[in-house]
Amino acid sequence: MAEQNHGEPGEKVEADLTTDRSESRPGAMLASGMSRREAMLQLLRLGGAAAGVAGTAFWLSERSSRPIPAAPEKARRDHRVAANVSLPKITVAYCPTEAGQPVARQGEPRLLVQKALENLGGIRRFINTGDTVVLKPNIAWDRTPEQAANSNPELVAEVVRQCRQAGAKRVIVTDVSCNEPRRCFLRSGIEAAARAEGAEVVLPDSQLFREVDIGGVALKTWPVFGPFLDADKVINLPIAKQHGLVGVTLGMKNWYGILGGERNRLHQQIHQSLVDLASFMLPTLTLLDCYRVLLRNGPTGGNLEDVAIKKTIVAGTDPVAIDAYVAKAYWDLDPQHLPYLEMADARGLGSVNFDRLAVKVSRIASDPAGSAG
Repeated sequence: MAEQNHGEPGEKVEADLTTDRSESRPGAMLASGMSRREAMLQLLRLGGAAAGVAGTAFWLSERSSRPIPAAPEKARRDHRVAANVSLPKITVAYCPTEAGQPVARQGEPRLLVQKALENLGGIRRFINTGDTVVLKPNIAWDRTPEQAANSNPELVAEVVRQCRQAGAKRVIVTDVSCNEPRRCFLRSGIEAAARAEGAEVVLPDSQLFREVDIGGVALKTWPVFGPFLDADKVINLPIAKQHGLVGVTLGMKNWYGILGGERNRLHQQIHQSLVDLASFMLPTLTLLDCYRVLLRNGPTGGNLEDVAIKKTIVAGTDPVAIDAYVAKAYWDLDPQHLPYLEMADARGLGSVNFDRLAVKVSRIASDPAGSAG
């Protein structure tokens, strides 16, 4: 193990540990006597309170052996970038949480985004000069950031800033809200935060939907919001929440927010619909907001007692693995309890075996001054 660097307060503190392939097999034991899978789950469950990982970043470097997906269908929007085996498929960035009742602090979500992108190779791996980039946060509900029903506005703002610095021609922030859109965009804090960084904020407009042959099993022809059809790159910015029907709403469920029409009709085949959507809209990158997690009474929330402050972002290029990891860590849900994950894995959209992928974890010591709204 590399020697730890104990920096000044506010510095990002990390060390690297590269495991050989035998150590990263499923069921393999780490030096602590804990399996690799158990260590990954404990990291998210305990967050900054996990003394065993405090102050470290480490590689868990099993390489994916997923087959290459079949050639894209005509309707499919494939915004992925080339794989790089020297970089992780998933990264976890977290701030330490205080003992007792954790406090949300201004600036921490931005630091987490910065570190996650750095671990994945930097924003310029994903965004080219002149790109039109569409960011898809969850802005479905008329809720405040503290209620954790929508994506964190600081997270969204930082991704906007990063994309503009990388030379994007346009950065569009949009969602097809469930509640009244103007109130959702306003009360979530996302509209103001995104505009402050130079984004175009686009509210849903009936004239901007286009009928698209999605080519799915359950989803055939459906109205899709135009900005998602015209983008060069699409970045998914969901928030981690419990969901009464599916079990959880994470990255793949967030694609419901690109659709118009009577989306409740899709609930009859919801797991198949999720996989159809995930096959249609293949993102450049997913950054799953776990800064605040809505553990109960999702997806709308409203009660602060249902919210846990975890101060974490899970990001990467395998959306199936990200969903599987967070579902297991926070709700103890395996893929057999979430059929859409097994179906997506079978379709070649990613791997449910998150513990077999290359993962990099970084702890960030943030400045304790101030608190976030």
